Amino acid sequence: MQKVNPTRMNLINLKRRVAMARKGYGILKRKREVLVMEFLKMLKMSKNDISYLNAIMEKAYKGVAIASAYIGNFELEEVAMHMDEAEPIKITIKNIMGVRVPEISRANRQAVVNYNIISTNIAADDISSDFSNAMNVMIDVAQREQGLKRIVIEIDKTKRRVNALQNVVIPGIMSQSKYIAMHLEEMDRDTFSALKHVKKRLAKQQGS
Repeated sequence: MQKVNPTRMNLINLKRRVAMARKGYGILKRKREVLVMEFLKMLKMSKNDISYLNAIMEKAYKGVAIASAYIGNFELEEVAMHMDEAEPIKITIKNIMGVRVPEISRANRQAVVNYNIISTNIAADDISSDFSNAMNVMIDVAQREQGLKRIVIEIDKTKRRVNALQNVVIPGIMSQSKYIAMHLEEMDRDTFSALKHVKKRLAKQQGS
């Protein structure tokens, strides 16, 4: 415990610090609760997205097998070669209780597939649509995974701060306050005793 001068001003300052520390403790505890709730919500959404992504990818690869059998690998490769390259993605940042969480999206979410072949077929169109949907879900999954990682880090940091305030900072300040209060009470008793003794001596001198 840090040594402090046992003065009334220091006692007042310590009481103010205790009040501020308790207020900070309450704010951080609430922040941790909100972050945990947000984490659980994002985790549930991420699990749903991953399940959906697996279903889409399974459907897409089955579509590739069907299209390959229907139009042949050569024609299927021709379609693939004339498809547009994946468009760029954009990243923005949103703030969740002080945590900077990335928001990832395609530059053109409703991208239109463009293969410059006159004779396409439904099977190829379905493959393109499935993989385009899969890309959208992959982006959602990546966004939530990054958000989850950052929120977990912030929850851990907030938890450490809450524990430090609860178990170290506030008890330490309270201990200092108690020490000063006891010291001041002892000084008051000594002063009262000394004044009482002086008063008796003055009364004795006046009586004689």
